[in-house]
Amino acid sequence: MGLLLGYDVGSSSVKATLMDAETGKVLASATSPDKELEIMAKQIGWAEQHPQTWWEHVVKATRKIKSQIQFDAGDVAAIGISYQMHGLVVVDKNKQVLRPSIIWCDSRAVQIGEQAGRDIGSEKCLKKLFNLPGNFTASKLKWVKENEPGLYAKIHKMMLPGDYIAMKMTGQIKMTPSGLSEGIMWDFEGDRLAEFVLENYGVSTGLVADTVPTFSVQGELTKAAADELGLAAGTRISYRAGDQPNNALSLGVLEPGEIAVTAGTSGVVYGVGDKKNYDPKSRVNVFVHVNHSKSKPRYGVLLCLNGTGILNSWLKHNFVGDGLDYPQMNDLAAKVPVGSDGLVILPYGNGAERTLENRNIGAAVHGWSFNIHKKGHFLRAAQEGIVFALNYGLGIMRDMGIELKTVKAGNANMFLSPLFAEAFATVTGASVELYNTDGSQGAARGAGIGARIYKGPADAFVGLKPVKTIKPNKKLASAYQEAYQTWEVVLKRQS
Repeated sequence: MGLLLGYDVGSSSVKATLMDAETGKVLASATSPDKELEIMAKQIGWAEQHPQTWWEHVVKATRKIKSQIQFDAGDVAAIGISYQMHGLVVVDKNKQVLRPSIIWCDSRAVQIGEQAGRDIGSEKCLKKLFNLPGNFTASKLKWVKENEPGLYAKIHKMMLPGDYIAMKMTGQIKMTPSGLSEGIMWDFEGDRLAEFVLENYGVSTGLVADTVPTFSVQGELTKAAADELGLAAGTRISYRAGDQPNNALSLGVLEPGEIAVTAGTSGVVYGVGDKKNYDPKSRVNVFVHVNHSKSKPRYGVLLCLNGTGILNSWLKHNFVGDGLDYPQMNDLAAKVPVGSDGLVILPYGNGAERTLENRNIGAAVHGWSFNIHKKGHFLRAAQEGIVFALNYGLGIMRDMGIELKTVKAGNANMFLSPLFAEAFATVTGASVELYNTDGSQGAARGAGIGARIYKGPADAFVGLKPVKTIKPNKKLASAYQEAYQTWEVVLKRQS
């Protein structure tokens, strides 16, 4: 079956994984750079990166793999790409990048998206886009049009970060329905490009590339790209997807009722459904999932909580002291009873939260008693607060018809805390399966699906087994429910 090569192109780094297609075994993996990539911010709220930098680190990560293990480049059967979502890359007719990419965490186009929602009408937006235009890729392109008209006039094509990496590999500019949906440029009602959004922005549809299926042979490595990477010309690129849909794929989350959870700096819950639906307040986002088709629709519902691991990290570096590391912090927290003796923490200290209708209410501590609460109480209340905030968002998804049958997560970040994992399972009522996998592994498996090395998606997860399963703690269920209700009362008062 050969080898599969997957890339996860993030805003912090690029990770590459070489996988044996037959066994699903990771043969080698590498990350570049060793330190986080720079994010340029010329003004408050801006965030940019040079696309060429991503490519340079794709090359370096590939070279690192080649230094770890000897393999015949001709044995690489397919390449898959995962990438940071929502970014904007624009190129001229010579495929030269015209400006730094406006990436996912850039907020300059918020007002543009809000105005578009009013102009088009929220009812039409939600019915056709399942989202409001918001601060997504289409709105960022409109910002360029308004503020850099000379540069805008030179644009031949716009694309997402993963489309740029694929262009560097194949020389072709293509997009996917999933990618268009993450840019809020996909008409779910008509299963096609949302031309009415671009028309509202005064943007020509000619700037949008032709689409290719997420799982498909989307081009082959050119000789120039192959020489840079140290791979074989003609190697197929057969998968690309944004990081959150791809994280779901990496965990085998493809069918209705399956849920993928990521609890890193921010927390993401990504649930799969098969019904056309949306949240009337647009507190969660809906995208075309990687395995969507007209005959078998699959929609990814994404909930994002900005304040997740960043809260735990803040406590470690600014509150804990004494050189305590995360395992020791977890041990201290575990000695405190459920509910943290009435101490409540709202983890909303990392900007405006979409689940709170884009309000920035700030983090808060409630019920603090100098005579009762000690360090461990704060550590437990923080982990419980994160779980409760995620469960609050899950309530929105439940109201949309997303069922919680199976929850899968990487055995990393907050899920390394036994307390957090048990609290999440008990509060949500779902068993949580933890896996040793990541986005670059998901991209490699996706490449195998797209190149038809596997008969179907189910066959692509050979070798992927849970390393741990956490079931709800029935003995603590009522205590957690009471603690969650207390937390929710505090949230309503604060917001």
